[in-house]
Amino acid sequence: MDKLTDEQVERRLSEALAHRASVPAEKLIRGLLRTLDLTADAADEFTFPALESTARERIFGGQVIAQAIVAADRTVDEEKKIHSLHSYFLRAGDETKPLHFRVHRDFDGRSISNRRVVVRQDDKVIFNLTASFQKPAEGLSHQIAMPDVLPPEQCPSAMEQIARNPLVSDEQIERMSMPRPFDVRSFRPEGKSATARQYQWFRTIAPLPDDPLIHRATLAFASDMGLLSTSMIPHGLHWTTPGLFSTSLDHAMWFHDDFRADQWICYVMDSDWTGHARGLNRGSLYTQDGVLVASAVQEGMMRVMPTDP
Repeated sequence: MDKLTDEQVERRLSEALAHRASVPAEKLIRGLLRTLDLTADAADEFTFPALESTARERIFGGQVIAQAIVAADRTVDEEKKIHSLHSYFLRAGDETKPLHFRVHRDFDGRSISNRRVVVRQDDKVIFNLTASFQKPAEGLSHQIAMPDVLPPEQCPSAMEQIARNPLVSDEQIERMSMPRPFDVRSFRPEGKSATARQYQWFRTIAPLPDDPLIHRATLAFASDMGLLSTSMIPHGLHWTTPGLFSTSLDHAMWFHDDFRADQWICYVMDSDWTGHARGLNRGSLYTQDGVLVASAVQEGMMRVMPTDP
């Protein structure tokens, strides 16, 4: 498809940004916080209600990860904080139906607690998560240095990248420009690249409460944005590639230090393997001053189906 003219890009970007700015930032953040506010039904059981209106065909995986973290945390001593999680996406969730969270208290020690969370919808398991919580402790410390990356103000916004893509229709841009609680700026190599590496900066578009759990859950929510696409880079694939089907299979995460998700986080992503219709993706999350605060790994399924000529 021919490259878009500057005038076309400007028009598409202007319309997308106007659409995205149509809802006040504070309202979007309230919506994000409501997403993390589960209702306690019984001992170790929680629900999240069906949404009256939805812009997605299925529940975003990062949302369920974040909610499962909150459910597990509610059953753990207050002094213990989540430091790792391992999860599997089993079935697609429907935003128009409620979610049920059941927490299993597998272990409680003096410094470590372990929880399993099983998420059901229509009496079918759609997601499960195992999480570990630890009391604060002192010990040996080191981290790999943050790589040399462009600052967020020099990276194009997600909307700008979408507006410049000739494979994205005006209808898709309208759908992708739905108001969201995150500001995302990213750097991704164009076309096919032997080095499967990209990075993005993100933060919430307005301040969050000080509760560390909210920031960790929000980071987990955002950690599912774009990670899977890293393993597509060596193959010249993009979410707009005709016939491409991709979905997350699992997601693991480790929290290393405190941070604020309403301040810039740099998500450095790479992939060292694809095969058997799967791709492995890794991510390191840094604060703007270079502190490594979390790591993530995700495997996803990728299939390119034949399309009509």
